[in-house]
Amino acid sequence: MSESLASTAPAFRPVHGVSRSVCGRTWVERLDSASSLIAAAISQTHGIPDVVARVLAGRGVSVQGAPGFLAPRLRDLMPDPSALTAMEAAVARLADAVQRRERVAIFGDYDVDGACSAALMAEYLQACGLAAPIHIPDRLTEGYGPNVEAMRALVGEGASLIVTVDCGTAGHAPLEEAARLGADVVVLDHHGAPEQLPRAVAIVNPNRQDDLSGLGHLCAAGVVFMTLVALARELRRRGFWQGRAEPDLLAALDLVALATVADVVPLNGLNRAFVRQGLAVMRNRRRLGLAALIDAARVETAPECWHLGYCLGPRINAGGRIGDSSLGARLLITGDPGIASTIAATLERLNEERRAIEARAVEEAEAEAGRRLEAEPEMPVIVLASPDWHPGIVGLVAARLKERFGRPAFAFATKPDGTATGSGRSVPGADIGRAVRLATEEGVALKGGGHAMAAGATIRAGDLERFRDALAASLPARSADEPPDPLVIDAALTAGGATIETVRAVETAGPFGQGQPEPVFAFGRHRLVDARQVGQNHVRATLKSGDGSNLRAVAFRAADKPLGRALLGAIGQQVHVAGSLCLDRWGGGERVELRIIDAALPV
Repeated sequence: MSESLASTAPAFRPVHGVSRSVCGRTWVERLDSASSLIAAAISQTHGIPDVVARVLAGRGVSVQGAPGFLAPRLRDLMPDPSALTAMEAAVARLADAVQRRERVAIFGDYDVDGACSAALMAEYLQACGLAAPIHIPDRLTEGYGPNVEAMRALVGEGASLIVTVDCGTAGHAPLEEAARLGADVVVLDHHGAPEQLPRAVAIVNPNRQDDLSGLGHLCAAGVVFMTLVALARELRRRGFWQGRAEPDLLAALDLVALATVADVVPLNGLNRAFVRQGLAVMRNRRRLGLAALIDAARVETAPECWHLGYCLGPRINAGGRIGDSSLGARLLITGDPGIASTIAATLERLNEERRAIEARAVEEAEAEAGRRLEAEPEMPVIVLASPDWHPGIVGLVAARLKERFGRPAFAFATKPDGTATGSGRSVPGADIGRAVRLATEEGVALKGGGHAMAAGATIRAGDLERFRDALAASLPARSADEPPDPLVIDAALTAGGATIETVRAVETAGPFGQGQPEPVFAFGRHRLVDARQVGQNHVRATLKSGDGSNLRAVAFRAADKPLGRALLGAIGQQVHVAGSLCLDRWGGGERVELRIIDAALPV
């Protein structure tokens, strides 16, 4: 079964005749004639609603593969962990440490994937009876990845084995220092790897150049989970669990799911199973820290995939961005309800502070980027810096720039010592992780790394333009008159057809995210009954179909953009709108809501 997207080339005619929407996009059908036949066969063979069958066919699902796609099982999709290069060496060293009751230190990253990865490893090793302290570096004073001072401190505290999670693949000097001091290092990572790897007992990374596992889409927590599966197997073989209660690894899938969604890795294959089964675990509320965070975030329903990315993830990240980097990992492993509640409340407060800081920086960055693009419309990458931007929010600024201007973007915070630390976000087809690695190898960046869609770097503040030129040389050129990508439509619906049952049926094809886009539906010639600005620049609207059915709708962060202005100016008129459907469960009950992403006026 292939889970790649079906062709997004335009169909014979634009959907609802929309060749240029208010956002400048053409609306095209996701399914060509061959895929439409597959959708019909899926529906007829398995009794699946037509709209769901179209969603499946549009994601490359075959007639035979439809049942397995709708109900992915970990046992069917989980490969042998030994397929990962260096896994056997990593597991042998970890198993030795468990049997010898060594002190194993865990060095993580300060984002969600790092916190979840560290918590996974610490929780398992502690269940084995080991002391497994976690060190999460401070973003401001230590930066990303292992550093020499931290390695010295961990060894000084008695660690004979250091496990780096979500980092370490490019940590030559720190890992060399750990080895010099007599400690072994095992690296569990997923970031792009240089050809020359650092010194370690084992570097397990599906994206190292000699790894043939085909698991490069895993986040670090996925790699850690596979390592723990292999470790459990090895300890079982050695007889370690005789007379002991073996930890339930499936109960840890809530952490793998959270990291998978928050790190924006492709939601296909094994990752889909991680998220589906991890959400089921999370809904049991057995992990006190996540339950407390769900409550602090005022998530009033059972967590869904989008909650992980938009509610829980940002709050865990807030600690690493503008507060205490260790808060996320501590929250995830605590067994004390009081501590869980206190940390969750702290993260909620930090997240509110982060929003305010981010809003000011984004406003400034968008204005500066707009000025630069007027002068250089073909600029393939936006690179901006400011001494006023907090280092913890530059990744968020880059994400907003990418969304606003449709091209890769980097934002840097300059420091008094003459350096600048920054983060970048990219668009499909532009691998900024590779671009940063090349810039680092050329000496343009002091250090850096990442993956195709997100990366980070430290540079000399005076080398900002040089860094931009190095990235531009590695990224696809952009034409000044290049039109926006077409909007790919999964199916046409009406307000009357957008029922709770329809939305629930579509949800069975999820989770949706990176690599598995949320279905987009087109609603043709609906009257815009009302539209008004609400909240933080959102537009709330009501649509009415020809049969009199109403549909609630919202366009997020759109009031000052072409989409929002068009909606606010078309009250009482017929419009074509396109967006994704969801169930609004706030305040009890369920109501269908359309999240509008584009609109057009009928010709």
